[in-house]
Amino acid sequence: MPTLAEKKAVVEEITDSLNESKALYIANYKGLSVSEINELRAKFRQQDVRFKVYKNTLVKRAMDEVGGFDDLFPHLENQNGFAFTDDELAAPAKILKDFNKEHDKPQFVAALIEGEYYKEDQLDTLAAMKSKKEVIGDIMGLLMSPVQNIVNGLQSQGETIAGAVKTIAEKAES
Repeated sequence: MPTLAEKKAVVEEITDSLNESKALYIANYKGLSVSEINELRAKFRQQDVRFKVYKNTLVKRAMDEVGGFDDLFPHLENQNGFAFTDDELAAPAKILKDFNKEHDKPQFVAALIEGEYYKEDQLDTLAAMKSKKEVIGDIMGLLMSPVQNIVNGLQSQGETIAGAVKTIAEKAES
């Protein structure tokens, strides 16, 4: 059984993760084998998502210290794993959804993303969110579109003017 000092250290670790993260996902991992949990952890690591298993009571203490996690308190039961991310906010949802296709587990419980609460029936919505890189790519495409239109317009204008000058020059020679 962990000592009080060990429990305090875990609560401090959780508190740090809650403060540093923009998103927290809770998943019930009941029924997963050790090898399946390791596979899931590897998938999270590949996307820079921290996935940890903590005692629910210690997570609740850390959430009380940080504040703003009241919506998640009812979900702090059963065998939960906690995914923390601060960059790609939809990455845990995508990983959980893909993993569920193969293993039918773990069960997505809830998430708190930048202060917004999401219930277990909203996993598909979260997984459909674009990543930060995709959003930046879309914005760059929108910004580049008018520039490309101007360049194309100038090129075709130049071709038309050059063609007109050539035609006039040929008529003058005749």
